[in-house]
Amino acid sequence: MTFPEGPEVALPAGDVTVGVVRIGDTVRRPRQESSDRVAGYLRHLAAVGFDGAPRYLGVDAQGRDVLTFLAGEVPGSPVDAWAAADEVLPGVARLVRRLHDASEGYVAPPRPRQPGRPEPVLPDGQAPIVAQRDVTPQNTVFRNDEAWGLIDFDLCDWTTRSLDLANTATHWVPLGDPLDRAPVHQGVDVATRLRLMLDGYGRDEVTADQLLNACELRFAGSYDAMRWAAASLGGGWARMWEEGIGEVIQRRLVWFASVRDDLARVL
Repeated sequence: MTFPEGPEVALPAGDVTVGVVRIGDTVRRPRQESSDRVAGYLRHLAAVGFDGAPRYLGVDAQGRDVLTFLAGEVPGSPVDAWAAADEVLPGVARLVRRLHDASEGYVAPPRPRQPGRPEPVLPDGQAPIVAQRDVTPQNTVFRNDEAWGLIDFDLCDWTTRSLDLANTATHWVPLGDPLDRAPVHQGVDVATRLRLMLDGYGRDEVTADQLLNACELRFAGSYDAMRWAAASLGGGWARMWEEGIGEVIQRRLVWFASVRDDLARVL
C-alpha cells in the first residue's frame, strides 16, 4: 500500500521510542520487535468497534509503521496542572475499562523468550487479557476534557484487569514516595484519588483487595524488569536506569508497605 508523503512534524518522544512523526492524518513510527504484535491488537480493537485507539494502516516506503493520528489534547511532561486534577481520574479509569472490555477474547501471539528476561507474574485467579499496559498521561488523548483515547501500544501484552488498573494508577494518582512526585502532585490525597479510579473503573470487575494486591505485585516485579531492560535493551531503558529509576522503584515499595492499610480503609 502506498501512503502519501508530505511535511513531517515531529511528535513528542517517549521514554523509549524516538523518531515518531506526523504526516497529514497519519503517524509514522520506526518498526521494532513489537510492531506485528501491536498491529494484531489494533486490528482486533478496530474489528470490535473500539474507537479510542489508532488504526494500523501498514508500512510506508521508508519501512515505518503507519497509524491513524488521534486528534485531541495530550498532557505534557511534566504533567500539566489540568491533567492532575481529581476530576480527571474517573474518566481515565473508564477509558481503561472500555479497553479491557474490548480486549476480551483476543489472543496475542507468544512473545519470543529473551534470555534472562524476568517473566511477568499475573495475579492468581484472574482471567488474563491483553491490554496497552502503558496508560501514562503522555499516552492519553483527551477530547472535551474527557480521557478518550490511547496511543503508543508498544508494550501491549498479557496482563489482568487489576494489574493494568494498578499500573495506570501508578502514573495517574500517582503511587510512589512523595520524594519522587512532580510538583503538580505534591500534597495530593493519594487514597481518595485511588478510590476515584477504582470507582470509575467499576468494582464489579476489580475489588479493592484485588487492586491493592495487584499494586504490590506490580511494584515487587518492577526493579528486576527495569534492570534487565536497561542492561539488555539499552536506549531509553538505560537512560532511565542511569537517571535513578531503580531507586524510585525501591522507595515506592517501602512507601506502599507503609500506607497500604490506610489505602485499604479509604477504598
